[in-house]
Amino acid sequence: MIFEVSRLNKLDSIWLTLMVLVGSALSAILATTIFDMTVFLSGILCVALIAIGRREGYLIGLYASLSYAVLAYSNGLYGEVYLNLFFFLPTGVIGYMMWRRHSLENKTVAMMKLTWFMRFVIGTLCVVCTLGLGLFLGLNAKQNTPFIDAFTNVLSVVATFLMMWRYKEQWLLYIGVNIVSIIMWALRAADGSESGDLMVLMWFLFLLNAIFGCWRWHVGENNKAITTIAMKAKENACDVG
Repeated sequence: MIFEVSRLNKLDSIWLTLMVLVGSALSAILATTIFDMTVFLSGILCVALIAIGRREGYLIGLYASLSYAVLAYSNGLYGEVYLNLFFFLPTGVIGYMMWRRHSLENKTVAMMKLTWFMRFVIGTLCVVCTLGLGLFLGLNAKQNTPFIDAFTNVLSVVATFLMMWRYKEQWLLYIGVNIVSIIMWALRAADGSESGDLMVLMWFLFLLNAIFGCWRWHVGENNKAITTIAMKAKENACDVG
């Protein structure tokens, strides 16, 4: 199905507004500190912008990654700390520059899809790396839920590269990351973490956003493919003429 650009832009605006309003309301009610509120809101705004294909999400994500790392450290989730400080921060800068080179006229990024073979390779890589990282994190006596932490780390890394390269399959991985992250923070909340409840809600909103992003990028990639075919047909017609 192909959507007109104006209709997609309207849907994008509605989704972004909805996410910001819901995030603001929840953080105002549940956040125990101003810092927790900024972690929540920056994360929501970042993923919502990425879901509609806007490169500005990377800029918001720089603060979201830094602040989330601080929060994860206080909860003994060291894999999350390493991931955000040493991976998400530098790739946020690189990703922004890459998306800037591939932005369309409506200011969203051009969207693509993987082949089935590449999907199989990436799936296998995720399983192997999750097992290896889980064993490594388990060596730290203070580490909580090492294999859950490893799962979210590995899928987040792979999904980030897919996002930088503009592949829609990133959202399938993010759906998995979000589900496991909800479980991870629910366990922390059960252990008495002050920020646990808020983080569960944040990751639940991330899950809803990933589902929307999966649909939005599927539509965006289809629109791009149909437009490309139409342009080539027009060029061939002109050449014949």
